[in-house]
Amino acid sequence: MRNTSKTRLLAMVEGALMVALTVVLDLLPLPSWPQGGSITVAMIPVIYYSYRRGAKWGLMAGLVHAAVQMLLGWYAPPAGTIGATVLCVLLDYVLAFALLGGADIIARLFGKKLRLVGYAVGALCVTLIRFVCSFLSGVLLWGSYAPEDMNVWVYSLTYNGSYMIPNAILTTVLIVLLCIAVDPTTLRPMKRKEA
Repeated sequence: MRNTSKTRLLAMVEGALMVALTVVLDLLPLPSWPQGGSITVAMIPVIYYSYRRGAKWGLMAGLVHAAVQMLLGWYAPPAGTIGATVLCVLLDYVLAFALLGGADIIARLFGKKLRLVGYAVGALCVTLIRFVCSFLSGVLLWGSYAPEDMNVWVYSLTYNGSYMIPNAILTTVLIVLLCIAVDPTTLRPMKRKEA
């Protein structure tokens, strides 16, 4: 019983540190877009934590990350209705950030022999899910920012894709390098034969 409590406490402390690290990494002076969004490496701690502690803990850390994002930079949708606000909370924050913690679900599909491939695919998938959330939010909520002569679907795709696609690539590459340097399951360098 004591060991389980100690393990839970350690997992919570690690999760809190990872969420704090996302805030710090989000403060780095990287390019940002005028109506929200930026190039960032802030998704890496939650994804790595998911690999370290599993999807249950990762999703909880992602949910806390979403709450912190809302507290630090809430953008109300132009429509201002209750429905638009709820959709904004779900698409721009809760789903977009919480699902980052589900990377381990995808990584586990590759087994231990292809663990590094699983880490890469897991990171790529959850960052692309975040892109889909941003894209749908752009279409459903933020379409009024589209130029008059541009289709809202094209606008959302190009606007959100211009920062989320580079984020997905950057996060995937850095997560692989981080997992090689410090394997999330052992906290030691990954052994060559396992990679």
